Amino acid sequence: MKQPSISCRQARQIDLVEYLASLYYHPQKVLGVDHWYLSPFRKEKTVSFKVNRRLNLWFDHGEGRGGDLIDFGTRYHRCTVSELLERLSRYSASPTFSFQQPLVSGPVGAGEKEEPTEGKILVLEVRSLATQSLIHYLQKRKIPMDIAASCCQEVNFSLYGKRHTAIGFPNRSGGFELRNEQFKGSSSPKDITLINNHTDEIVVFEGFFNYLSFQTINQDKQAPLTNCLVLNSLAFLERSRSLIEQYKRVHLALDRDEPGQKFTRMARQWDPDRYIDRSDFYQGHKDLNEWLQHPRPPFRQNHDRRMGRSL
Repeated sequence: MKQPSISCRQARQIDLVEYLASLYYHPQKVLGVDHWYLSPFRKEKTVSFKVNRRLNLWFDHGEGRGGDLIDFGTRYHRCTVSELLERLSRYSASPTFSFQQPLVSGPVGAGEKEEPTEGKILVLEVRSLATQSLIHYLQKRKIPMDIAASCCQEVNFSLYGKRHTAIGFPNRSGGFELRNEQFKGSSSPKDITLINNHTDEIVVFEGFFNYLSFQTINQDKQAPLTNCLVLNSLAFLERSRSLIEQYKRVHLALDRDEPGQKFTRMARQWDPDRYIDRSDFYQGHKDLNEWLQHPRPPFRQNHDRRMGRSL
């Protein structure tokens, strides 16, 4: 006899971490209630898929979207909600799965604005970069302090009642991208960052460390750099199209992983004469910052900087 499907409410109570384990996905790191995975939706080398186990929600930082188990399951299995519930009705009978009372309702992204206060990043203080661990982190990623200090700040914030300190890169709406050696997140509201140098061209980066790398490569250039757009999430590329197309030429310096290349191809299809893929400059590396960290023979340094200007 066919088992009855479980309800959507019951499906949302299935532990996402356990469900991912049943699909042979295991966290690469665990920071408090946040479990970080290589994305189940694509091939990648750097974790960008987070499950907040307290809220039982996921968020994909590579695409800027998230939700609950139903949102994940319908996308992962490429099925309807009813088909997913039928599938889950078989799984839920297994002792592998546990149910928990959800702390929030509805398909919101883990770490996003509809979290209860204790699970939300609250900015407490903003000041100049000074903490030694953050300076060491910048050095590790080959970013000079003066370049970081020109556009980043040091941000104290609380998360789940604990105080943290991170490098903060501001967006145009007042939120921050937050990074330290153990943490990757953002405060609300999440948005793009536009650096307007009043030229008729623009370079588009996925994350702010790539923008800092671009600045580092070109630090000896006297004339102002071209305009720069830091998406802070690939999800903002299409939403920013009208802004981007105010410029005569658009240089795409997105990551060379699967989602970055997918969005590069998408933009090129909009207008191949306007949009130029510049990621071949750091071919063999995930992104511009990884290229910058990679040791190169000394005689190539000047040549590398000239190439950097071509971005």
